[in-house]
Amino acid sequence: MSHRYVHLSQKQDKPSAGSGWTKVSCPCCFSERVEPLVLVKLGGKVGPETKRWLIKVIGAPQKDGGAALLAHPGEDASGDIIVVSAPRCTLLRAAEELGLCKTYRSGDMEAFSYNDRDNFKDSGVFLTLAERQYIVKYELDGLRVQRDLRIPGLPESRMLQKRDNIWQKLSSAGVVVDTFPLHNRKKLKDLGEAWYSGNQLAQPLDSVNDYFGSAVAFYFSFLDFYTWSLLTPAILGLAISYFSVAFFSSEVKKEMVDSVSGSKVIINDDDSGPMISGHMLQAMFSMIWSTVFMELWKRRSSSLSYRWGTMNLAERFAEPRPNFYGDLGVNPVTGRVEPLFPEWKRDLRMVLVSVPVVGLFLGLVVLGMMCFYWGEAQVKQLHKDWNSLLSQALLYIPSVLHIVYTNMLGNVYRNVAQSLTEYENHREESAFENHLTAKILVFTFFNNFAVLFHIAFFKQDVPLLRKRLASLLIVSQLVNQVTEVVIPFLVDRFISAPHRTESEDDPKEDKFRNQRTLPVFPGLFAEYIELLVQFGYLSLFSCVYPLTAVLLLINNITEIRSDAYKICNLFRKPFSPPVANMGVWQVAFEVLSFVSVISNCWLLLLSPRLQELCREGGLSSTNVLLLAVFGEHVLILIKFIMAALIPDEPDWIRKKRDQMEYTSMQALKEQVNAISTDFIV
Repeated sequence: MSHRYVHLSQKQDKPSAGSGWTKVSCPCCFSERVEPLVLVKLGGKVGPETKRWLIKVIGAPQKDGGAALLAHPGEDASGDIIVVSAPRCTLLRAAEELGLCKTYRSGDMEAFSYNDRDNFKDSGVFLTLAERQYIVKYELDGLRVQRDLRIPGLPESRMLQKRDNIWQKLSSAGVVVDTFPLHNRKKLKDLGEAWYSGNQLAQPLDSVNDYFGSAVAFYFSFLDFYTWSLLTPAILGLAISYFSVAFFSSEVKKEMVDSVSGSKVIINDDDSGPMISGHMLQAMFSMIWSTVFMELWKRRSSSLSYRWGTMNLAERFAEPRPNFYGDLGVNPVTGRVEPLFPEWKRDLRMVLVSVPVVGLFLGLVVLGMMCFYWGEAQVKQLHKDWNSLLSQALLYIPSVLHIVYTNMLGNVYRNVAQSLTEYENHREESAFENHLTAKILVFTFFNNFAVLFHIAFFKQDVPLLRKRLASLLIVSQLVNQVTEVVIPFLVDRFISAPHRTESEDDPKEDKFRNQRTLPVFPGLFAEYIELLVQFGYLSLFSCVYPLTAVLLLINNITEIRSDAYKICNLFRKPFSPPVANMGVWQVAFEVLSFVSVISNCWLLLLSPRLQELCREGGLSSTNVLLLAVFGEHVLILIKFIMAALIPDEPDWIRKKRDQMEYTSMQALKEQVNAISTDFIV
């Protein structure tokens, strides 16, 4: 392996599986042309002996403890990179193990079976680029030591014990410093032209799934579905605002006529006439819209899951997280020697450390809210004294400053929440993500909505609530666009890009290294949080500011393109495990949809028209309250009835799922019978 990485420096996308690549034991895979999928960056002090051993482990058959992948040393055996690909047999076996569904000869999607692979359409090429790259990571992460051994070129203190996870140990020893999937520049260029470069409105979601994987595709699918679902509330909001302005203008003209005739007419400038009818209509519409939207999205999500082959994913025993630590012991489930951490210690850390720190940040939210009210009172008094255009503009300063404060506090809290969850020391990645998400969601809801709920239900100040919501929508979106798009673009264009200059004649390995200079993709956490907050503004409070949906629609049309540009150009390509839906985020949106019923029901009580009708009807405040509680329960019941009447899956998807389960059971039965027959023979 001392030869040069010559063929990767040539202008071809898929070099042949010959010189330089590890040999493949399967004859049907040897003649394939190899596509570089993943780059492994080695530590600076890793010698040729260690690198040769690692290449051998990566390429060894799985029965011998290897990953059964293809590995190439890069320029030579002393270089600091290893390029990894995968032969067809390894990809297909992993596809079955992951539970991916692919197109059968009948045209239907079926759970892929390696033994039945010839009956699947295009079984040689049907895995997407994202799936192939994830399978490489999946196989590398699953490498286990079969017997105690010493890593060549490293001291004996770095000796691997039987059943150790090889990739985690190599990472902790500094042998492997980075592993990331490689961009395919031609495919990326084609995707960008179809996604964000042109004037098209429809997103190429299938191409996004092929290149970035189902996790990213589901986010953009939801963003697309949510954005176009805003059209109906946006049209309603424009209509309500138009007729409210028209009504107010007619009342002003009437006042002018009556003033000329000597009559005295008092106009209520708050929420009179059609505005109240609009207020009530918008509140009722928001409750219905949020329910119908989520139910239709679940149907859309299940259809996409079927189309992308992730509807029948297999559950796998989770490996320990790389940062998980504890005293070495035998895992009672697997029998492996691995770090063990008592559950009571984790619970103690959560109760004594995590909960108080989260409570401290919630207290900072309350402190910011109190400062906002103080500033609001000061500028109101100033406007009362000055009564000028300057004092009129100053009325928005407390809201703007408070929005900036909440955004900064949210950014700090996300880092603190990450550190707290690390300190809790969860064994599995899923448990870590769930606890981190729970912390973020609790704080996000409190940080973004506490002041709005306080204004609405304690201060009962509709004009202040409207002004606050308008400020949030405008300022937050401007801040998000600047921090998420403008600043990263400028940093990439003028700081990072000059250091990544490359030409067509540069060796491929140098181009691969250049991809590592891009920052790591931070994930979709912040994007989902942004959409969740948006959804909260719309479903919880839009009845007091009908133009909410209009502003969100405009923002999201640009958000689709800016997010697409970011993931294509400003970050490394991420590994994307196959997923069947949005996961915990779908639950979060459904919770907000439920809360919207309660919020809008009580916001109706702030309507002066409704209060006037209650007074004319002789209802006491107690009776009004009881009536509101009764109405709230009726609306919640209606919401559940609507959710039950709209199935989560289309009927044809449900039948396909049942058919898949039946086929899988039959295949398992045949496999058991075959094993029994062989045993008897």
